[in-house]
Amino acid sequence: MDKTITTIENLKKKTDNSVGKNIRTLRHQRGWSQEDVANRLGISIPAFSKIETGVTDVNLSRLEQIAGIFEVNVINLLSLEAEEAEPQVSTLSIAQKKIIDREAEIANLQRKVIFLYEELRNKTPATA
Repeated sequence: MDKTITTIENLKKKTDNSVGKNIRTLRHQRGWSQEDVANRLGISIPAFSKIETGVTDVNLSRLEQIAGIFEVNVINLLSLEAEEAEPQVSTLSIAQKKIIDREAEIANLQRKVIFLYEELRNKTPATA
């Protein structure tokens, strides 16, 4: 009985490591940092790192969340063929990240324009 438990535990550890490697591969393909993925998952960077290294057991709910972020199905995360994920998804994800960055930059510039406009308006004497 102890031998069966040990075999199951070894298989589980091997699966966790494979899933972690597949997640890391997908993350690298998209050019994302651990922080990027951790933020999308709503977890800390160390917690995500433990998932990638196979230290933490990943439940089905978390696997579905991760698969959604990478736009693959859970089978891709569990299989050893995650490296074959479509490169178009990777390019699309990189473009989406750039758009998000640019939108943040635009919002920041808009705030500066409003601030400068208000400053200019307050300096101009009112004529009636």
